[in-house]
Amino acid sequence: MKEYKGKEIRNVAVLGHLGSGKTTIGEALLFAGKAIEKKGEVEKKNTVGDYSAEEQSRMTTLNLAVLPVEWAGHKINFIDTPGSEEFIGEIENSLAVADGAVLLIDATKGVEVGTERVWEELRKRELPTIIFVNKMDKENIKYQDVIDSLTGKLDSHAREFALPIFQGEDFKGFVDVIDKKTYRDGQVSDIEPEFKDRADEIYNELLESVAETSEELLDKFFSGEELTADEIRSGLSEAVASGDIFPILCGSAVKDAGIKHLLDAIVAYLPDPLRKAEKAGFDPKSKEEIIRAISDDEPVSGLIFKINIDPFVGTISFFKLYSGTLKAGQEVIIAETGETIKIPQLAFPRGKNQIPAETVYAGDIACVAKVNEFVNGITFSDKRNPIIFPKIEHPSPVIYVALQPKKKQDEDRISSSLQKLNLEDTTFEIRRNPETAQLLIGGQGLTHIGYIVEKMRNMFKVEVELSDQKIVYRETIRSKGEGHGRHKKQTGGAGQFGEVYIRFEPCEEKFVFEEVIVGGAVPKNYFPAVEKGLVETFERGPLAGFPVIGVKAVLFDGSYHPVDSNEISFKMAANLAFRNALDKLRPTILEPIIQLNVMVKDEFVGDIMGDLTKRRGRVLGMEQKSGYQEIVAEVPEAEITKYAVDLKAMTQASGRFTRQFLRYEEVPEMLIGKIIEEYKKQ
Repeated sequence: MKEYKGKEIRNVAVLGHLGSGKTTIGEALLFAGKAIEKKGEVEKKNTVGDYSAEEQSRMTTLNLAVLPVEWAGHKINFIDTPGSEEFIGEIENSLAVADGAVLLIDATKGVEVGTERVWEELRKRELPTIIFVNKMDKENIKYQDVIDSLTGKLDSHAREFALPIFQGEDFKGFVDVIDKKTYRDGQVSDIEPEFKDRADEIYNELLESVAETSEELLDKFFSGEELTADEIRSGLSEAVASGDIFPILCGSAVKDAGIKHLLDAIVAYLPDPLRKAEKAGFDPKSKEEIIRAISDDEPVSGLIFKINIDPFVGTISFFKLYSGTLKAGQEVIIAETGETIKIPQLAFPRGKNQIPAETVYAGDIACVAKVNEFVNGITFSDKRNPIIFPKIEHPSPVIYVALQPKKKQDEDRISSSLQKLNLEDTTFEIRRNPETAQLLIGGQGLTHIGYIVEKMRNMFKVEVELSDQKIVYRETIRSKGEGHGRHKKQTGGAGQFGEVYIRFEPCEEKFVFEEVIVGGAVPKNYFPAVEKGLVETFERGPLAGFPVIGVKAVLFDGSYHPVDSNEISFKMAANLAFRNALDKLRPTILEPIIQLNVMVKDEFVGDIMGDLTKRRGRVLGMEQKSGYQEIVAEVPEAEITKYAVDLKAMTQASGRFTRQFLRYEEVPEMLIGKIIEEYKKQ
């Protein structure tokens, strides 16, 4: 592969609903650019993009893949992305380094749930986008319905740059509205009369949008002067780059129809990485903002946006170079830590393969192997001109399940295997709950977690079983009361003696200990022992063994023996005092309360609100956001352990949510007995 500089590069994310044909179009694009001699097929498990064992077994994309294609003197770095929202981390990693996007639409289905979700992400980032209506070779295509769904559900600025040609119900080609040519059965000819009026109508609408890109063109347009071909191309490029127009193209990745047209459109209309001119970051020490020009002439800086763990090669770090030029042997620092790294052999990734690279220029995407210090989201930069770019934001887990090894000897290997996989995918979380003794994995859904488990089995030969997460309850008291504890033990020689009177009452803090001893009834040196005795007692509550919180304890009287009293005696006395007071304290169980922010379409609001109420939830409010209703509610965690699955079922997979722990609240009296019985069994 020849070297390309920023103006000759396009970084393009390929997105779409699950099954819209992203992997297949990746093969078609690579084939058109002569990067491969023969197209692979998803069903045959031989595509460049889906190269992992997990992707091939499931026949779906689970990781982003960089697919560079050389076309018309340019290099287009296509970044293939998963279609499932459960792999949102890979989608966000792609969008963080893309300068434009191709959004795939299944011609048989139009705008789907996943289409709307990625469109929202594209607009949030203001990424210029070309829409490609794929699968035009399928039967029963209602193309106008597809166009109506695009302009109605996505954006009215979506404009047809191509008109499909059908013979009966068979797709035969298309008319290029811009160059007024017909592309039929691989042949190019002048526009056919039956399409001319519609093509002229669209073309004239586009001309007005072109004219609006500059005062000079606007004056020329309204004075009746004809715009030149260069002015039209330049104006369309500006309109697409600024988000005033979203071109709609059509074709079939399977039949290679419209693929070269798409490549031409990407080169002509999507921006190069230098168009943004600069990238904001901050100084590692002063934290002051730094604006770094995207240029070969600036000090080197880049962002690690993806880590792959290869069982043979080791760590592979994907990066986008924002400034400067990079060569093997060059020294950079990890801006967050100041650690110096000597860059090894550079490469341009193409699926799992790596094309050796001498020099990487500003704006390009490349990778390095075996730099274990690189992790997702870090910035590397010139030592004398350090800069840290904003990290890529990822959502927190929405569902947790417990893992147990199928073989006892694998117990120690589970955590280490998951930690390695966590380098690749930071959208899942691993934590051990000491109270339930469960190792928990949190992810974006059961499919996401299932993929991680499968990868752990394939890569590290560790097999696990999944089980439900146990809820971490707490115990507390509801009333005031006094307790007396007297510990006395005489076994010959020095004995044990300690006596305390303690007043207990509910409080907002986790635990408060005070003493109001008068006259030395209990010497000061035993106060810490009394407090420690209560802390240890509260580790296992009296009802079901859950930790006790929300208690204030005041030591107000007691007695001691000058010979037999010691620390252990007063710890035991404190324990007895709490047990003695229990009948007056009215102990109860507390459960964790979670704040849910649920995003749903209007038609599902009623069902979701009703469901939250059934889950003992309290709806706090609702707000319109990005075409969705955001419902804010507080719900007991015990009621939402599988909410990620349930919400999909209730909203035809269009709903999503975030969760956040708020506080503990009393469990309703009618549920306490059931919880105690369940946990005593365990």
